[in-house]
Amino acid sequence: MATLETMPDLVLLRAAGLLDSDPATAGSLADGILAANPGHLEAALLLAGALRRQHKVTEAVSGLEELDSLRPGQAVIKWELGRLLAESGRRDEAIAALENAVRLEPRMAAAWRELSRQYAAKGDLRSCDQCYARFAALPTTDAHLTEVFDAIAMRRFAHAETLLRCRLAVAPQDVEALRVLAQLAGERLDFPEVDRLLQECLRLEPGFARARFDLAASLHMQQKPAPVLPLVERLLRQDPGNHEYRSLLASTLTILGDTQQAIEIHTALLAQAPQDAKAWLSYGHALRTDGRQQESIRAYRRAAAIRPSFGDAYFSLANLKTFRFAAEEIAAMRAHCARADIAPEDRWHFDFALAKALEDAGDFAESFAYYAHGNSLRRSYIAYDQSAISAQILRATEVFTSGFFAARRDWGAAARDPIFIVGLPRSGSTLLEQILASHSAVEGTRELPDMSAFANELGARKLRAGEIGYPDSVPLLTATQALDYGERYLAQTRPYRFRGVAHFIDKMPNNFVNLGLIHLILPNARIIDARRHPLACGLAVFKQLFNQGMWFSYGLDEIGRYYRDYVAVMAHFDRVLPGRVLRVHYEKMVADPEPEIRRLLDYCGLPFEDGCLRFHENRRVVQTASSEQVRRPIYTEGLDQWRNFEPWLGPLRDALGDVVERYPASL
Repeated sequence: MATLETMPDLVLLRAAGLLDSDPATAGSLADGILAANPGHLEAALLLAGALRRQHKVTEAVSGLEELDSLRPGQAVIKWELGRLLAESGRRDEAIAALENAVRLEPRMAAAWRELSRQYAAKGDLRSCDQCYARFAALPTTDAHLTEVFDAIAMRRFAHAETLLRCRLAVAPQDVEALRVLAQLAGERLDFPEVDRLLQECLRLEPGFARARFDLAASLHMQQKPAPVLPLVERLLRQDPGNHEYRSLLASTLTILGDTQQAIEIHTALLAQAPQDAKAWLSYGHALRTDGRQQESIRAYRRAAAIRPSFGDAYFSLANLKTFRFAAEEIAAMRAHCARADIAPEDRWHFDFALAKALEDAGDFAESFAYYAHGNSLRRSYIAYDQSAISAQILRATEVFTSGFFAARRDWGAAARDPIFIVGLPRSGSTLLEQILASHSAVEGTRELPDMSAFANELGARKLRAGEIGYPDSVPLLTATQALDYGERYLAQTRPYRFRGVAHFIDKMPNNFVNLGLIHLILPNARIIDARRHPLACGLAVFKQLFNQGMWFSYGLDEIGRYYRDYVAVMAHFDRVLPGRVLRVHYEKMVADPEPEIRRLLDYCGLPFEDGCLRFHENRRVVQTASSEQVRRPIYTEGLDQWRNFEPWLGPLRDALGDVVERYPASL
């Protein structure tokens, strides 16, 4: 007759099946096995699990401690004991038990992972990261993600996302599935979702280095360098020689303006990997930012020599604006554009670079053809809804009324430090920034993302039905919250203020969509609208391959609609906040600089300084596409360059409507 003594495994199997649904019965069955078979390892472990599920943690710990004394040297007992000790709040004892587990069985992945979590909870981040690195280095069975990776490789992103969400429905703490889901969110440029998912990964597994690197890379791509630094510094403490980490640190330092340290890191990386084309490209970017143009040209050319199909190396040369390609370089670009097997990203970089070379040579028809192809190809990889963007932009004219501001007079932070320059890209905003930054009381920073981040925080991206979007969410703010946002902005932008002078510039062109929020939280900040002829500005935007964010820039009709929306919004704020914004027309500044510069300084409450007329002598770091142009005196040659392409600008002109005829009058 079968008994517990003769058939414990069958009973154990039944108990295991009941563990989650009926832990009390499972525990009773395990207890019966132990009564008949003292020291039965699997039954003791199952009993501990059943007691834990019944919240009888102290009893479970006592049982495992007794088992540990009977069967010393069993890694699995120490692992389960460590988990229970941690749950009962005895963290140091838990860590000791888990350390014993991995000493006895170094390949016990689950113990390394639990040990990483306990060190994180204790605040020992170095040990947390070291233990998670040991866990990550062990073989894992990610068979459930194999189909996901296959789908991603075939660019079947929707299918991959469905598979991942099914996986997370049954395993919500699968951090690798969360990380890959964040990767897919990045493919559709949903950066708030990317950051949310990766932060959830790190909440669940604080030592997850790959998620920390992905988060740092996402923030870097969004031009948010300040929060990148602590992430990368922690990664480097664990793996100081990691090439990717060091490269990301150098690129982040470049954005922050610490080009000397960035160049030193890039130099060291290239000494170790002299044939790394991407490293040469990053090195060239740092040199360019530092104003060392000839050295940056040599770096870009070295990148192209190492990898001849590297379109970004050629585009980086073209993006210097003042650079001219040699005949053999133009021939090489033509050859690459003719290839059927070239990667799309390389192709659109070659398109823009070759278009610039042909424009410089006076072949405007062929130049435009390459600009058009590059834009069309890039546009095909972007999910962008112009109608939705227009609706959101124009919603500001309904939310931010005279009554809205009258009811909130004197809200926000009183500081006068910020000078915002808004408008469209390629409108002369970098020139205005360089002029102002040449004043002794003004510091130029960069295109700061903070105000856009606030807009996202306030619901620019509605993730669920029923959420209030931006700007509709702004009227819900209280006076205290508006003040908090103003103070947060000042605190978050402080790392970019190295000189400690009275004023600093935030030159993020698209902040015109946030003008109402800016006035609410920083009522004494200066706001300057940099405006340029709509056809000249629209074409310049079309000719510029932007890295991120300017999703409207890849079609002439979309550019025209965006410009028209911008003019309408600015005209609205002229009406509800008369005199609040100073408009500076690029053509007037170029034609007669001094009176315009005096008007600009007077608006900012600054005395005139001759240095503002000699802005091109300022050797400050400049990080936009106009960096080389603003290091030269003002020139008028570019005012009518758009006429070279006038025969092909019909879609832009049609989308602009009467804005062209009415320029430069305010609308």
